[in-house]
Amino acid sequence: MDKVIRRAATARKQAQAKAFRQQKTTELVDRQQVLRVRKDYNKALVTNLKESRKARWEDWQKGALAPMRHVGLDATSYGSVDVAMMHPPAIPKHLRRKAILFAEGDRVCVIRGRNKGQINEITQVNHESETVIVKDVNVADIHVPEWAKKSMNIQSDTMPQPLPISIDNVRHVIALDVNNTTKDHIVQHAYAAGPYMERSSDSKLPRFSRYVSGLDIEIPWPTEPEPQFDVGEFDTRGNEVSKVSWIPSLDAPPFPSTVIDELRNKFSRFRTRHDEEYVKKMVMEEYRQEYLKSQTLLTPKGEIKQAKALRSAATKAQALDSNGNVKMEKATAKFIDDFMKMQLNQAQPVSDKAPKASKARQTRKTRKTPEAQVTA
Repeated sequence: MDKVIRRAATARKQAQAKAFRQQKTTELVDRQQVLRVRKDYNKALVTNLKESRKARWEDWQKGALAPMRHVGLDATSYGSVDVAMMHPPAIPKHLRRKAILFAEGDRVCVIRGRNKGQINEITQVNHESETVIVKDVNVADIHVPEWAKKSMNIQSDTMPQPLPISIDNVRHVIALDVNNTTKDHIVQHAYAAGPYMERSSDSKLPRFSRYVSGLDIEIPWPTEPEPQFDVGEFDTRGNEVSKVSWIPSLDAPPFPSTVIDELRNKFSRFRTRHDEEYVKKMVMEEYRQEYLKSQTLLTPKGEIKQAKALRSAATKAQALDSNGNVKMEKATAKFIDDFMKMQLNQAQPVSDKAPKASKARQTRKTRKTPEAQVTA
């Protein structure tokens, strides 16, 4: 038995190790795929921008000898970036960061790329691709498709838009007091920690707090404007909500009878009061069960099963007493009585029995006189 248990434990450990290795391999493949897709995206974006700049430079340098790129189908959109570049590839959920420390309204500085050193506010954070859009930074002409012209009411074929930037290429910019002078400082490293704050349902800010690594200085979250809700035609007014519309009394129940339908299902079996619909439904269910029983009895197999079930139920009922407990067999009861009597006899005290003769008295009785010994 010990050998079987050890073998089972070894097999379980081997299966767990195999599953762990498989998971790590899958994560590695996914990470490589994400890096490959992101690299292709960046390469396509850079190539598109370089070609656009090169075309503009050739037009300016060659003058009248420059090729006429502004004619044909792409005359009004030449030199622009495809709108698909506005949507970077998404990162799988299990490979994303646990906490993104950037939010809309943060002042950041770009530390890599052609826009290195530029500082501005974040206007959008994309958690799926882990990118941010910074105001007036990394701007390019985007080709506006026909469907977007109609929906956004745009007349031009191109529109300048800031392209997404990876969060690895931006850093926080916060104001710190040094020697009674307030200056902007770039935060190289930051981390997320408590305390965790309560946020409203419409807030886009995370619940955790963020701090500067090493200095433990809290980086405040940007203030969000209060949401403005437009009151529609069918919306309930605030004064109507605060108005008292019902006053309890001793002549009426504490709530209308229809409220119970909201608390419990109308056909719930846990209700103490049921509507006529529930009663009708239960009656029809009883009729259905009786009909199904009658249908099963029509076949010989069903009759045999029913007879066996009745005999089994009768046998079980005979084995029970009036209180519903299983009756004890006579042999078992006799064995228990004999055992109890034996226990009582063994536990009876010594004083109840006949007194035994003392050892000295027994010795005197058995001892013989010298005359008796001589006579014998």
